[in-house]
Amino acid sequence: MDPNLSCLILFNLICLVACTSENHQHNGSHHYDYCVVGGGPAGLQMGYFLSKAQRNYIILERNSGPGSFFNKYPRHRKLISINKIHTGRQNREFNLRHDWNSLLSDDPNLLFKRVSREFYPPADTFPLYLSMFVKELGLRVLYGVDIGKIRAVQSQTARRYLLTDQHGSHYFCSILLVATGLWVPQTVDFVGSDLVEGYESISTNPEDFKNQAVLILGKGNSAFETAQSILGSASRVHMLSSSPVRLAWQTHYVGDLRAVNNELIDTYQLKSLDGLVESRLEKIVIARKKDNGASRSGGKRKEKTEQLYLTLKKYVNVKNSSDVTREELPSHHIDNFPMRKPYDRVIRCLGFRFNFSIFDSSACPPNSENAKGRLPGLTAWYEATDTPGLFVLGTAGHSRDYRASAGGFVHGFRYTVRAVHRVLEQRYHTNNWPSTTLLTTQLQSWILKRVGEASGPYQMFAVLGDLILLRGSDCVYLDEFPLQALPQFSSLSGHTVPSRGLIVVLMQYGKKKIDYLGSNRAETDWTKAWKSNFLHPVLYYYETLPTKDDMKLLPEGWPLPRPKAIHHMVEDFLAEWESPISHIQPLRRFLEHCLQTDLRTFYAESCFRSSLTHHKPPPFCQQGYLKQQGVIHSSELQQHFPTSGLSG
Repeated sequence: MDPNLSCLILFNLICLVACTSENHQHNGSHHYDYCVVGGGPAGLQMGYFLSKAQRNYIILERNSGPGSFFNKYPRHRKLISINKIHTGRQNREFNLRHDWNSLLSDDPNLLFKRVSREFYPPADTFPLYLSMFVKELGLRVLYGVDIGKIRAVQSQTARRYLLTDQHGSHYFCSILLVATGLWVPQTVDFVGSDLVEGYESISTNPEDFKNQAVLILGKGNSAFETAQSILGSASRVHMLSSSPVRLAWQTHYVGDLRAVNNELIDTYQLKSLDGLVESRLEKIVIARKKDNGASRSGGKRKEKTEQLYLTLKKYVNVKNSSDVTREELPSHHIDNFPMRKPYDRVIRCLGFRFNFSIFDSSACPPNSENAKGRLPGLTAWYEATDTPGLFVLGTAGHSRDYRASAGGFVHGFRYTVRAVHRVLEQRYHTNNWPSTTLLTTQLQSWILKRVGEASGPYQMFAVLGDLILLRGSDCVYLDEFPLQALPQFSSLSGHTVPSRGLIVVLMQYGKKKIDYLGSNRAETDWTKAWKSNFLHPVLYYYETLPTKDDMKLLPEGWPLPRPKAIHHMVEDFLAEWESPISHIQPLRRFLEHCLQTDLRTFYAESCFRSSLTHHKPPPFCQQGYLKQQGVIHSSELQQHFPTSGLSG
């Protein structure tokens, strides 16, 4: 080739590359296989799995550091996620059952206890831990990228998502992983709602509430956290919501009121000025009896303030007015109305909702049917309904187990994020769900190991479970599969269910409502294990996979359809299912029933005798003794043969 022509071609190529680079920087277009929106714990957890799998991904965080939600919330700066460092065990997997803040990684030292040793840690330590997680794992995070619009772009060959930030830069991705959490305050529209202060903006200085009467709307943890902070300074604190208080230790739902925040229940029940009332917020009116010219600024009172009254819509003549007459107050109609006295402040503490506003109609997930529509509607594998390729992670994905398990909290969603990643690996990279092949004689020991230490099914009880595919002399064991996705098991996992069926191992609470502090609260008789009330392992045996219709027709309180056979392992005070009579022997008999084989263990002498007298010895003898899987031969052992009398 002519040298001048070669130089010209090279020059043109250089110019083309330069122009392409300039255009890329100018229009701000970036292309990735995976875009993770949100640099909180769920986004970083997914980033870890994508990084480990060497995928082309980016995490987009609108603030200057990870976990920015925790820079402000909870407002009174104490986390309610436990940080139990000392368990008496060195088993890392077991310890995660009692470490509610650490994320999953292969680094055994990358745990939350490095930043706090407190049982209920300060909120400021969580962003510090997440920053450490990002730095030490080298995760790819872009800070200061505020995604304001997300839309789907459909081509002839594929569907992609286009994300636009505050600077007009574009981010294209094939798979969108939304981990923005819940940060939009939940509000209720009622007359006088403009006179109400929000949890997100109130003062956290108790002195600002000195000798004030305060009404708090809501009875969740944020409401009680606020009440607890002002109990010593406010003159009285009343709390109002549509439902009675739900205590976490009664419901076993960690999102309900935790004991660390419930001091007002004491002052209410011991009649010390504070109290709890039920009423639908849509039916109330927060009103001024008359205008005293007061104003509010920044959540703090000015020197002269107006007093606020609670009344009911049915008593108010002008339905949209927040100024009422004496005749429109409840005390005019009911002289002992419980909330007849005025308040200095009314505070809204109703939690948060998912930010749907960043999605246009082509990409917006639907509102969930539960959680009052505050969360997006998702499939059992956390993909947005009717929005393929868009997955919702973390707290925002809690609609799948709302009020049923721990998927809205770090110690729960770190496992659902891992499950979503396994779905992605199978769907887009044909990597089957991780599994372990076991001999049937090993199955019982493996199950006992999992129920004794595994943290995923323990935290995500009744939502994630282990699956055992029965193949005769061996079986395939899969960890932590989303149980509600069983009808789609083959397409999501890459495995098929053999003709011998499958066993599902999960943890669940009893279905009966009892007094959980009463004298008969626990079941100890293994023959009545099905009556267990506290968390315990349950095994379901199916000959075939449950269908979609089966999943829609669950018996009340059941996490799965009725199986061919079911086995409850009796609850245990120590949560250690290893007792020979109460736990191990009943489990073995159940497995023998499902496998139609003998799973007992035998001494060599018994195996020898059985091999001479039976056409088919027990599996333990077939897979051990008859394959010479007894004492391992070694030179050190051989030197003892002459003195033992075993050598000829």
